[in-house]
Amino acid sequence: MTSGQEGRYGGTVRRTVLPNGLRIVTEALPTVRSVSFGVWVGIGSRDESPTLAGASHFLEHLLFKGTKRRTAWDISAQIEAVGGDTNAFTAKEYTCYYARVLDSDLPLAVDVICDMLTSSLVTSADLEVERQVILEEIAMHDDEPSDVVHDLFTTALYGDHPLGRPVIGTTESITAMKRDQVAGFYRRRYTPPQLVISAAGNLDHDETVKLIAAAFADGPEGTPTTARRGPEVRPKGSALAVRSKETEQAHLVLGVPAIDRFDERRFALGVLDQALGGGMSSRLFQEIREQRGLAYSVYSFDTQYADAGLFGVYAGCAPRRAHEVLDLIRVELDRAATGGITDEEVRRGKGMLRGASVLGLEDTYSRMSRIGKAELVHGNILSIDDVLARIEAVTPEDVRTLAAELFTGPVSLSVVGPFAENDFDSAFSAAARTSEGVA
Repeated sequence: MTSGQEGRYGGTVRRTVLPNGLRIVTEALPTVRSVSFGVWVGIGSRDESPTLAGASHFLEHLLFKGTKRRTAWDISAQIEAVGGDTNAFTAKEYTCYYARVLDSDLPLAVDVICDMLTSSLVTSADLEVERQVILEEIAMHDDEPSDVVHDLFTTALYGDHPLGRPVIGTTESITAMKRDQVAGFYRRRYTPPQLVISAAGNLDHDETVKLIAAAFADGPEGTPTTARRGPEVRPKGSALAVRSKETEQAHLVLGVPAIDRFDERRFALGVLDQALGGGMSSRLFQEIREQRGLAYSVYSFDTQYADAGLFGVYAGCAPRRAHEVLDLIRVELDRAATGGITDEEVRRGKGMLRGASVLGLEDTYSRMSRIGKAELVHGNILSIDDVLARIEAVTPEDVRTLAAELFTGPVSLSVVGPFAENDFDSAFSAAARTSEGVA
């Protein structure tokens, strides 16, 4: 089955589903001389049991270690010999493996990446080597307090649900993981119905489909998975998490549960995010950095999952200023909750979101990522024109209504810095009471 769409923002998007359930989406961009090719796997850290915490990321490493036809050196050298590059990343609900090459080298990229996905060996020797690499990666991550504070926040929000665990796993889970566990995870999960292949650049859709079909001719079969594994997401009530660490800065995240990725209000949330903390003209940046000079970095962010979401504000500041910054963040969220988002802020937020939606698509990797992720997590690909139209349709009242809903519910706070565990008890209690409308 093949379908397609064209738009005025570049190429032609086409979609084909192979008999084995493998979905292929491409965007032809005839004015460039490169192609980005990616395999998106609908499996991430939220699909792991506690004993397999970090298995998706572990597997991401191992698939580069060798196949029945290639060594680890072959995988990297063959792509680099033609001036391309390969990489991968793991998220909470998906994993992506990709290559960027000249258009004439697309057949090589398809062969190498699909070989990795279908025929990796996952040997015990490779697992032991990568175990040490990942333990070093965890140690490096733990040395970055701005990363740790975000992990603390999701744990505070989701507790022991898989969404509350770090994607990378823990020292304990990675140390204990066995080869058979990771290999079994690979065999069970990496099947065609769980995969989306996307490519963008100077390509022909039909020829690309032929290359991919040939690469998967002897690959694994599988049955479609329609429901995500794991328990229902139940965000905790207000929660506080403080990690005591001797740092030069205090790192804070204050946030709330939000909407999932299928909620049509996600465009209003994007506008709200931009208005509150999306740029130098945003309210939080102006109030905390420009007017008071209390922080170098301050921003808001939103994340959507299949059945949950979150909205948060991050700030890094001098430890002695932490409570003042936290109070200012809380005040701005309170203002937003009581109708304080102005029509002008909504107009500017819509403009920022429109620009980000288009300006972020200036290269083939961005185009490949857009269509691959959209097909994987939404099951359809909105054209850029459709996205811009939905942003334009957001009204000030949409934004204010959503802000009132989000910022009057339970609030969670995570802090990393030179503090005792109880240093934020009173400030957090005040924030929680305010969010529940009793302050």
